Amino acid sequence: MESQLTQIAANRCFGGWHKRFRHRSAVLDCDMVFAVYLPPQAESGAKSGKVPVFYWLSGLTCTDENFMQKAGAMRMAAELGIAIVAPDTSPRGPDVPGDPDGAWDFGLGAGFYVNATREPWAKHYRMHDYVVRELPELVEAELPVTDRRSIAGHSMGGHGALVCALRNPGRYRAVSAFAPIGNPASVPWGEKAFERFFGTDYAAWLEWDSCALLGRATEKLPILVDQGDADSFLEKQLKPENLQRAAEAAGHPLTLRMQPGYDHSYFFIASFIDDHLRHHAAALLKD
Repeated sequence: MESQLTQIAANRCFGGWHKRFRHRSAVLDCDMVFAVYLPPQAESGAKSGKVPVFYWLSGLTCTDENFMQKAGAMRMAAELGIAIVAPDTSPRGPDVPGDPDGAWDFGLGAGFYVNATREPWAKHYRMHDYVVRELPELVEAELPVTDRRSIAGHSMGGHGALVCALRNPGRYRAVSAFAPIGNPASVPWGEKAFERFFGTDYAAWLEWDSCALLGRATEKLPILVDQGDADSFLEKQLKPENLQRAAEAAGHPLTLRMQPGYDHSYFFIASFIDDHLRHHAAALLKD
């Protein structure tokens, strides 16, 4: 069978390979690019030849490239024997609508990892289904990985990771987030995106809000969250205290670590990514 993936870049790194692929997404109705890091353990001739996957969802304005180039995650992934898959943050292409005012916090680069129900967004903005179903099926069919998955992300991607895990029990073995938009239905970034994607029905918004989803979660994967206390978005957009209260009310295990002096940047992510990879490896590599 002909491959659905077109390789567009490859770089040797820590004994493994960082690669970028392009493919046609039926879910998003556009071409998409994603990045993957395959550790040395995925090389032909290794003990199993296949490794579990840590999915990373990036934040507003990012692409697949930001995390791979800035987070410093590949050294630890190589040590642990875990692949990393980093999708884009939204659908792309000339037929995909962006923010009508050209703003950076909605549309292209800002898909919020939801399935939109309002036009003109509903045709393309189905990032949840893409991340949870289409992309893993493609990756598992064409690359040397297993169906053992975990998921993490930053900011908008932290929101996406939490929602993907909470809405899909049994799909992931671990979940974590850096500075997630944990209560998007109650902050400006989320309000703007959700009104456009879903209209004014607040109940529809709550289907994509981690604080609401925690209260009805049937699976209680332990959640690790790191948040910098010098993050300029902390009080207005992120509100980790809301996420903590929701987890406590639901009896859901959540470790929220406030990191003194850290901001919202990749300097922050790079400082603690090893902890997160170890958190995921404990579940992914467990027999």
